[in-house]
Amino acid sequence: MGNKAAGGPRRWIPAAVAAVALALGLPAAVLAAGLNWGAFAFASVAGLLLAVVLAYEKSGPNARETALVASLGAVAAAGRIPFAVLPGVQPVTFICILSGMVFGARTGFAVGALAAALSNFALGQGPWTPWQMLAWGLAGATAGWMRGPLARTGRPGLAAFGVIWGYLFGLIVNMWVWTSSFYPVDLRSLLAVEATSLAFDTAHAAGNAVFALLLGREARRVLERFRARITVEKT
Repeated sequence: MGNKAAGGPRRWIPAAVAAVALALGLPAAVLAAGLNWGAFAFASVAGLLLAVVLAYEKSGPNARETALVASLGAVAAAGRIPFAVLPGVQPVTFICILSGMVFGARTGFAVGALAAALSNFALGQGPWTPWQMLAWGLAGATAGWMRGPLARTGRPGLAAFGVIWGYLFGLIVNMWVWTSSFYPVDLRSLLAVEATSLAFDTAHAAGNAVFALLLGREARRVLERFRARITVEKT
């Protein structure tokens, strides 16, 4: 599973790259068009998630990888629920990043998307769910793409990456609020949305850094031993 999860088939990557482009380019597109793109944005994100899922299935994950994704997704979802009383603190982000870092971008994305979908059965499903699936999926995928630099920089690098994703997660998820609930959809209303979530995003970023500094090395070693065990069992 190691090589396949780490890079393996690349057929799913165009969809993931398109997801990154949408997540980061949507604000500019909406501003340029001057339209309320709430429905369009929701449909685009849902369509991209479906494309990534289909690409993942087409790449042919084996039974062990499927079980691994399901287990890590369930752990991440379960870890999110008790922390719901602490606004902004999201251990699921830390787990998604570690999953991508150890098992590769494909597994990282799948774990993030699954964790959001599963945990929202307890915390509440809604139009925000696809955006959360996209954001946590991208956190895991980018950690897979950055696994080399993250491994070399150790805890500080992992903490810094977590801080970045604390704010990126907020930016991506805020898109559904901005495009569906604000009029006009312009830079001023975007800044207003971002301002209201700044405290939560900062708590998210700080939480990610604390998890990385306190648990990063040990949790990574546990996952690496699990990866090695799976690899040995396959050979």
